[in-house]
Amino acid sequence: MKRTVYNSDHAAFRKMIREFIAKEVVPVYDEWEKAGHASRDLYTKLGELGVMGFDIPEEYGGVGPTGYKFQAIVSEEAAAAGVMLGNYELSTGIVLPYLLALADEEQSARWLPGCATGDIILAIAMTEPGTGSDLAGIRTSARRDGDHFVLNGEKTFITNGSQADLIIVVARTSAADPANRRTGLSLLVVDTTSDGFAVGRRLDKIGLKSSDTCEISFTDVRVPVHNLLGEPGRAFDHLARNLPRERLAIGVTGYATARAAIDFTLDYVRNREVFGRPVATFQNTKFVLAECQAEVMALESLIDRALDLEESGDLTAEDAAACKLVGTEVAGRVIDKCLQLHGGYGYILEYPIARLYADTRVSRIYGGTSEVQKTIIAKSMGL
Repeated sequence: MKRTVYNSDHAAFRKMIREFIAKEVVPVYDEWEKAGHASRDLYTKLGELGVMGFDIPEEYGGVGPTGYKFQAIVSEEAAAAGVMLGNYELSTGIVLPYLLALADEEQSARWLPGCATGDIILAIAMTEPGTGSDLAGIRTSARRDGDHFVLNGEKTFITNGSQADLIIVVARTSAADPANRRTGLSLLVVDTTSDGFAVGRRLDKIGLKSSDTCEISFTDVRVPVHNLLGEPGRAFDHLARNLPRERLAIGVTGYATARAAIDFTLDYVRNREVFGRPVATFQNTKFVLAECQAEVMALESLIDRALDLEESGDLTAEDAAACKLVGTEVAGRVIDKCLQLHGGYGYILEYPIARLYADTRVSRIYGGTSEVQKTIIAKSMGL
């Protein structure tokens, strides 16, 4: 089906980012995977293009209001090339909106110019050992001491943990109300050069090899009170406000990787011959790819509708939950079927389908598991 979600400005941007990825990312991507993270100059190069400054006001060096669709195009083009842009999506698409929504004028002047140039990259630290999706169980604490908070605790599964300059940390600043465990949590912006901040193990993942994921810890880290983001004790409300964007982004990536899997597989089955003829000529191949195509077309309609709703400010939590649930589940099914059509070569990392297979599995876990998304959807149905 013809897509109508993008306009001519989006098309011009797509061409630019496609050329950037081909020139600046694809030739060095293997090196990034071996290093466990993208090179630092990726972000400054993206900053020169203005791609780090989406929605950052022009007075702080950004490009002003742009909307999420441009970032969705980056996800689509990266998937089409079989790569990831390091932790770009996390920093700009998921964490930056917290600063845009919650930072006061003084904080914005301190942080946003560096975000726009790519000199400041961001992370967010929620998950702790033993808490998982139960954010109300967070134990990391921040005790007020004059004009500072003294931060202590541990976080795990922190994407960009070893590379970020600023990390938004969810910490308990006051005791929770017994009737509501979600109270008493605040957001603190921590400079990673602070004394007492430490990066622990870099976790060795199945996939997402160009994106670092770490354990981090805080030992009597002194965080200035003016680094409190938003209102004290309302972290849970602030987090809930931005989760729909995060879940939409994961759904978009699910769509993009499923679409890319079909394209990679079409190229493979047309050129690979068995029993004297191309794999593409077998009925099983045609039927499997037709099923995949139909599923991805349906997913595309859902994602495109959600992109429009996000742009108009009407995307709900249950809308985003459906996008993440359907997007990641479809991606898992489609990529698995496409790998099967590659035969043994699908299990070899020199083929992009293998990388997609390894990378996509975690999408049903992070950002809230598929089960969490089902709970959100069920609740919206009155169940």
